[in-house]
Amino acid sequence: MTALTQDRNTPQAMGDIDVGLLGANQTIHAGSILMRNASGHLIAGATATGAFGVGRAEAAGTSTTAGVTNQRYSPGIFRFANSAAGDLIATADIGAACYIVDDQTVAKTSATATRSPAGIVDNVDAIGVWVRFDEALTRAMLS
Repeated sequence: MTALTQDRNTPQAMGDIDVGLLGANQTIHAGSILMRNASGHLIAGATATGAFGVGRAEAAGTSTTAGVTNQRYSPGIFRFANSAAGDLIATADIGAACYIVDDQTVAKTSATATRSPAGIVDNVDAIGVWVRFDEALTRAMLS
């Protein structure tokens, strides 16, 4: 491409809701943790490797075939359940990565490289863990 010689109408992505394509055989519940697998598709939060947390599902969704069904989700800061025992996230972990246990629970560790990163611990309270879901930030932090 050559340099501009006149004004350009440059598109901008705005808003708090993103859309991605679901992976194969997914059942998504509104309000759950979503992660992106190695193929680039959205899947329900689960103990698995090779994925990254992307945010909270904004609607329920199901799929049988990968790459066909749209799924709305929001990046941002959301509270999810805290894990237990040695994987319990504490206030000392604020600013560190946390890992996906299932579609509503996060943990302090990857459980010996069996869990994918959810995002960054933003806060911890008596009800759960506030997780900052920013896929690019989490990928950069862990690379």
